[in-house]
Amino acid sequence: MKIGGFQKTSLLDYPDRISAIVWTSGCNFRCPFCYNRKLALGGDELFLDEEILSFLSKRKGLLEGVVISGGEPLLQDDIADFIGKIKQMRFLVKIDTNGAYPERLSELLEAHLVDYVAMDVKAPKGKYRQLTGIDVDVAKIEASIELIKKKAPAYEFKTTFVPGALKKEDIVEIGQWLSGTDVYYLQQFKIIKPLLSPTLENTIPYPREYFFETLGAIQPFFKRCAVRGV
Repeated sequence: MKIGGFQKTSLLDYPDRISAIVWTSGCNFRCPFCYNRKLALGGDELFLDEEILSFLSKRKGLLEGVVISGGEPLLQDDIADFIGKIKQMRFLVKIDTNGAYPERLSELLEAHLVDYVAMDVKAPKGKYRQLTGIDVDVAKIEASIELIKKKAPAYEFKTTFVPGALKKEDIVEIGQWLSGTDVYYLQQFKIIKPLLSPTLENTIPYPREYFFETLGAIQPFFKRCAVRGV
């Protein structure tokens, strides 16, 4: 595993659980609003798997779960082996993914290695290239969405509301695309420098009024719909 970051304790990243966070290094997307620049580009100093697993073994009964984020965790060829070792310690596992690797996600779900999946839906289908910075196979994104809805024990979808790149109508289009799913979060754009694209570092996040107006327009599509970072 290429592990570029590790947080020993979090009360926020795994819903209703005390967790540790493992950040994998490297991402196939180049989202200009990404604030994990070093992780995305794979430039961070790496942690040893054994270092992480040794720490977790000493936290049995104190931590409840482990969040594997990134970067993009499903880029890692040995992620199933790594998660298997975590599951042997009886921790719950949450994966954060961009949805570009449905085949690997399916393998993890079929093997009952993942308890919670959080997927970033970056944009409506027609804007995926603009928001990710690459040519995306949207069919794979759609496959991941359907897989998560059908097979994930628990899940959420989320979108970062990037001013200038996404507007209310785009979020409504995403809501229609994901209609009927359990949980969706609309996330406020954050400026944590350095962003992958420095040109966005002077961007002003949408005002609360517009943010909540947009939220109101999409709430009927979801069983639960809420905001983050506002």
